[in-house]
Amino acid sequence: MPARAFFTVAILLVGGALILAGCNLPWRSPATPTLNLTEVYRTLAAMVTSPPATPTGATPVVDNPTTQTPTQALAQVSATPRPAQISSSTLSTQALPCDQAAPGFPIDVTIPDDTPLAPGEAFTKIWRLQNAGSCTWTMYYSAAFFYGDRMDAPSSVPFSQAVPPGATVEIAIEMIAPLTPGTYQGNWKLSNAEGILFGIGPNGDAPFWVRINVSEILPGTPTITPTYTPLPSASPTPTATPPVQASDTLTLLPLDLVNLDSLVIEAPGADLGYQTGTNSYHFITPMSPTLLGVYGNLEPGLPDCQTASMSSAPIAVESLSTGTYLCYRTDEGAFGRARLVALDAASFAMTLELLTWEQP
Repeated sequence: MPARAFFTVAILLVGGALILAGCNLPWRSPATPTLNLTEVYRTLAAMVTSPPATPTGATPVVDNPTTQTPTQALAQVSATPRPAQISSSTLSTQALPCDQAAPGFPIDVTIPDDTPLAPGEAFTKIWRLQNAGSCTWTMYYSAAFFYGDRMDAPSSVPFSQAVPPGATVEIAIEMIAPLTPGTYQGNWKLSNAEGILFGIGPNGDAPFWVRINVSEILPGTPTITPTYTPLPSASPTPTATPPVQASDTLTLLPLDLVNLDSLVIEAPGADLGYQTGTNSYHFITPMSPTLLGVYGNLEPGLPDCQTASMSSAPIAVESLSTGTYLCYRTDEGAFGRARLVALDAASFAMTLELLTWEQP
C-alpha cells in the first residue's frame, strides 16, 4: 500500500474512534484532550520506515522450554544424597551395639563339651569368638570368669592384640581338672576397658563355657587292698525329707514362660523364659530376680541347691547334656532343681523334670 494511502486510512480510523467515543459519553462530560495529529503522523511514519533493531551483542531468545536446562535446580537436587546413596553396611554399623560377641566356627577349638579328663589333669581351653559389635576390642579388653567352676584358671586373661569389628579371635586359657570325679562347667564373658561384661546370645549377655567330665579313677592308679578289718560303722541318722511345693515334667517350646513356684507354663510371675538365639542356640533365661545355675550329673538335694553357684545369666541348652541338673531360686525365694530330660532336634521342644521345695 502507498504511504499516502496508509496515512489517510490511519487518520480516518483515529477520527472514527474519537467520534464513537464521544457518542457514548454523558451530555455534560469533561472536555476531551485535543489529539495532536502531528505526533500521530510522526509515530506511524516511524513504524513504517524504521523496523525494530536488535541490540548490539544480544542473542535472540527462543521460546522453547524443552531446550532450556535448569542448571541450578539440578545442582540443588544432586547436592542432597538420596537413600540409595547410603550403603547398607553404614546403616548396619550404626545399628550395632558397641560391645557384642558371636560364636566363631567352631567356638570350641579345643576341649569340646563333655571332654573326659583325669583328676588333676592340666589342659588348655581355646574359644573362637567373633567381634559382632561396632567397637574394636583393644588390649584393654579381656576374657573374665563369670560363674561356675574356675578350675584353677586366672580370673581374667587380657587380649594380646586388637580385634576390629567383624574379625575373629582365639582365646586360650590354662586350666586344671578338679581332683573329685564329676561334671564341671565354667562360664566366661568378655570385659571391656571399663570392666563392663558382655557376651554372646540373643541379647549379647550370655556366657560361653567349658564343660569337662572328670573320670572316677585315674588311669594307671593301683588298687589298694586294705590289710585290716574295718569296724562296723554306726547307722546313719535318717535325714528328714524337705517338703515339696511343686513337682512336674514340662515340655517347653521356644518363647514359652514358666512359673517355677507353681510349675505352670505362661503363668503370671514367670521365672524362666525359653529363648531362641543366634547361631542355632537356645537359652533358658531367668527373669529377675530368679537365679539359675548348672549343677552337674548328680542329683542335688535342697542343701546342695542352697549353696550352689547361681546367677541371672542365660544358659544355652545346647551346652547341656541329657540328664544334667540345674539349681534355681524362684522370685519368691524358693529353691528347686531341674533336669534336662530331652531336646528335640527338629522342633527344639525341651523337656524338663522340675521340683521346687517349700520355703522353710
